[in-house]
Amino acid sequence: MIEIRRIFTQVEEIRHEFGPPPPEPLIRGAIAVVMTNPYAGRYEADILPMMKALEPVGVDMAQRLLAAMDVPRERIATYGKGSIVGGAGELEHGALWHVPGGYAMRELLGWKGDRAAYMAGQGEAKTGQPGNALSIVPSTKKVGPPGAALDVPLTNINASYVRGQFDAMEVRVPGSPAADEIVFILAMSTGYRVHARVGGLLAENISQWDGQR
Repeated sequence: MIEIRRIFTQVEEIRHEFGPPPPEPLIRGAIAVVMTNPYAGRYEADILPMMKALEPVGVDMAQRLLAAMDVPRERIATYGKGSIVGGAGELEHGALWHVPGGYAMRELLGWKGDRAAYMAGQGEAKTGQPGNALSIVPSTKKVGPPGAALDVPLTNINASYVRGQFDAMEVRVPGSPAADEIVFILAMSTGYRVHARVGGLLAENISQWDGQR
């Protein structure tokens, strides 16, 4: 069911945005996997087997992305995910990435909740502590042609309303996806937008209650 054709990684350092350089650059990274869509060209009622099959892919991609960014996991401040479905697929195929992509990053960064309970529809167990990826991973998806770009949203790993860390990373894989493929994407960054100055909650001030709202 899982047939991977390409893995594409991009990492960038943002050193300034026409103002004074910050103490250290903002590092943003994304990884995309291009794979065959086993449901392309037809309607399939039960697509959940692919969600399960994607779990090890998500884990591998999250680990590869952190290694490519070359920073300690403690420096990862934001995350996001997305998918681009080729034209012979449907938008819902992209939604298969929600659990395997999101929880791969959350667990890499130290989340201790109950994924099985979430999958069973019972909600997620709030057993974590501040600083270990309590926030839902933001997501976006679309059906698109080869070379389509996707703006992958990024928000704080513990409180999605840290305004200075609202961001997005544009990701595209040249020539992908073909009509019968899907591109699944993970993205992370090390913190605030360069020169963020519009107020709001700071990541340094997140309490356990804030992270679990």
